[in-house]
Formats: sequence, C-alpha cells, structure tokens
Amino acid sequence: MYRFASIARLATKPVYTSQFLRMSSTLTPVISTNAPPAAASYSHAIKANGTIYVSGQIPFTPEGKRVEGTFQEKSDRVIQNVLGVLKDSNSSLEKIVKVTVFLTDMENFGAFNEVYSKYFSSHKPARSCVAVKQLPLGVEVEMEVVALEN
Repeated sequence: MYRFASIARLATKPVYTSQFLRMSSTLTPVISTNAPPAAASYSHAIKANGTIYVSGQIPFTPEGKRVEGTFQEKSDRVIQNVLGVLKDSNSSLEKIVKVTVFLTDMENFGAFNEVYSKYFSSHKPARSCVAVKQLPLGVEVEMEVVALEN
C-alpha cells in the first residue's frame, strides 16, 4: 500500500526541467520554391526548436506539373521535392532523422526502395512505409520527413 501511495504523490508533482522551460516555442513556416506549390492550406515545412517537419511531398514538379512516367521517376521527384524543402529550411539529407512513406500499392515497395537507396546509401534514418487507400490528387506515393537544422 505504501509503495502505491508514494507513486501517487510523485505523479502529482510537475515534471519540468529548467531546459524545457527555456525552450523557444517559435514556429517558423517554410514556403519552398524548390517543391510544388502546396495543394491545400499548409506550409511546406515548419521549423520548431531546431527541428524541421516537412509536409508530405508528392510527384509534382516545383512548377506544379504532375510527373508522368515510371513509378521510379515519380519516387525520384518526391525525394527531390523533400530535398528542395530541406534546402530552403537550412537542412539537408544527412540531417533527416525520420522518414514516412505512403504508398497506394505495396507492390511498389521494391521500386520505391530502388530509388530510395540511391539517396540513402550510407545515411539510414528511421523509416516507416505505410499502405494507404488513396493519396491527394490521385498520386501513388508521398513522403514526409523530420530533420534537424544545419
């Protein structure tokens, strides 16, 4: 009984650190010229406390044209768009810590990995790949990342 009571007392105390209290809460939106215009009301990325959260990028050129061609060509454009947003966010491929990939067909998993491995040969961030029913504008692949600022 005593052990539970002391755990309950600990749980009611605030768990703040002085470092946490000093962190800035400034959120800085990034609008990139190296990626297609946002398809809805969102920023290409948000910078917060040295971390960059890149919105999902799809296979459209920075001029807003849909990429036609092979799945590999579409995947390459998606990664190029992510790198463009990172460049405009003062970051780079080597600073990526987490990648999330969305595919409308897991049959394309191998084809995506062929392209992905050309960019991520030595640096291998954490990654998730998820099958989804559909993606915006009828595309087959989307990728978002979390990266650190340079």
